[in-house]
Amino acid sequence: MTDDLNALAKGALADLDAVFAAMPADALDGLIEEIVKARRIVVFGLGREGLQMRGFAMRLFHMGRDVAVWGDMTTPEVTTGDLLIVSAGPGDLVTARTLAGIARRAGARTLLVTAQPQGELAKQVDVVTVIPAQTMANDKGGKLSVLPMGSLFETAQMIAFELAILRLRPRFNESAETMRARHTNLE
Repeated sequence: MTDDLNALAKGALADLDAVFAAMPADALDGLIEEIVKARRIVVFGLGREGLQMRGFAMRLFHMGRDVAVWGDMTTPEVTTGDLLIVSAGPGDLVTARTLAGIARRAGARTLLVTAQPQGELAKQVDVVTVIPAQTMANDKGGKLSVLPMGSLFETAQMIAFELAILRLRPRFNESAETMRARHTNLE
């Protein structure tokens, strides 16, 4: 592998392009529709996927949605009309499965963002959004991304979430200006 920055960037961008080329045009529709219907949204993810989920929560907040990140002290209970979005790129995480079960028993809708839709968790949620990218579940052997471990999935996840925001804005009558008005001034 080269250490030339330009060559590495081209490889990473080609890998990302392949992910989005493999996604059908309606790949984000389930995610978008669940967000539109949700009274309140809670997101969950661990590690770098958790960082992407936090970024998505921030964008949803910028659009005026009632959103929380699981684990924060201000995370509300979920109930009927609410949505729990969990990230599990490799297909299943015990914590995500447990939280989805709790949310469903409380009457909330559940959505999984994953690269491995054949995992056990996909059978236990209402909606599955697939981002077909390398995760740590398949980062050995075969054709691998130039990006390490699960970075391709995590990076594609961030881009997919931003694309979902762009498609959600007209649904909530939002613009760059109305979103910016909700941005913190405590920086």
